[in-house]
Amino acid sequence: MRERTAGPLQFLRAKLGSWGLILALLALPIYYTIHDLTVGYQAGLTASGRPIIHHNLTTIGFNLVEGLSNGSIWALIAIGYTLVYGIVELINFAHGDVFTMGSFTSAAIFGTLGLTVATGPLGLILGLLLTLMVTMFVTGSLNVLIERVAYKPLRNAPKLAPLITAIGCSFVLQNVGLLWQGGNPVSVPDLINSGNTLFHISGVAIHNRDVMAIGAMIPLVLALNWFVGRTAAGRAMRATAQDPEAARLMGINVNNTISLAFMLGGMLAGAAGIIYLLYDANMWYFQGFQAGLYAFTAAVMGGIGNIRGAVLGGLIIGVVQQLADYRLGTQWTEAVIFVYLILVMVLRPRGLIGEETREAG
Repeated sequence: MRERTAGPLQFLRAKLGSWGLILALLALPIYYTIHDLTVGYQAGLTASGRPIIHHNLTTIGFNLVEGLSNGSIWALIAIGYTLVYGIVELINFAHGDVFTMGSFTSAAIFGTLGLTVATGPLGLILGLLLTLMVTMFVTGSLNVLIERVAYKPLRNAPKLAPLITAIGCSFVLQNVGLLWQGGNPVSVPDLINSGNTLFHISGVAIHNRDVMAIGAMIPLVLALNWFVGRTAAGRAMRATAQDPEAARLMGINVNNTISLAFMLGGMLAGAAGIIYLLYDANMWYFQGFQAGLYAFTAAVMGGIGNIRGAVLGGLIIGVVQQLADYRLGTQWTEAVIFVYLILVMVLRPRGLIGEETREAG
């Protein structure tokens, strides 16, 4: 029997290896770094109308900082996708809309607590912490409700049934948002003065929104990692993800464990919702569509079912999005993001860090 020859994709992966993947990920940042140092960028006009050209790394540094802060939001949403898929192998298309409900709930609590730009620092911090806790409770409960009503009865049905149901849940939540806040974007008070420059690093301005987004994402991810890795409930989640039937035989309540995964994912989506609201001071009933698209792409890119992969994918998507928005124009952003996803999938089909699903082992 003749040995099967490797296909073109296997040949490409073998030749390029990890360095090819790294080069693909760094392609845009490297290109624009070289461009800014050699060609330069316009930083204004002289009194006579001539362009002022700078040759430094300030702009690429700004793109990276803004990308990482944006990516922190996508990372929190992506974790919700990866938690649910890792356990029940379901793409929860309603997850992006749960994120939207998080923003809407936060805005309602801001109004109830009377938080405004004139609120003092202590009152603002306490008010935001209370808003965060209530919002996470609401969105976590909403996600569990969706799981119990729409997904649990279809757990043994053909995979197409819960997939269509998930799309239906997404439309339901979108229409709830439409009835709640209307069809136009709604502005809210800029409580943290998001555009204020806190400090500079080598000429790159770091704003309030950047510190807030990254500073909120890190402890939430660390807390989730601790919960999944160190607690009995977290071990039950990992056992259920590996083999639900074996977990049931070992005395684990699989139904409650699945609901816990939905609750944690919903809570992080709610946290992302309030961070997004503070970051952008704007909300829209349809914002969950783009957020869900970016976040699911991040989860797949990092390795579906892998929490660290979701975070890494979210940060990469944030940087790619910022570079595409700023350098190429927003009309090209989705195309550039999916080109990156295709490159990663071709070179590493299981994602950057690797899948943690039953099929992946």
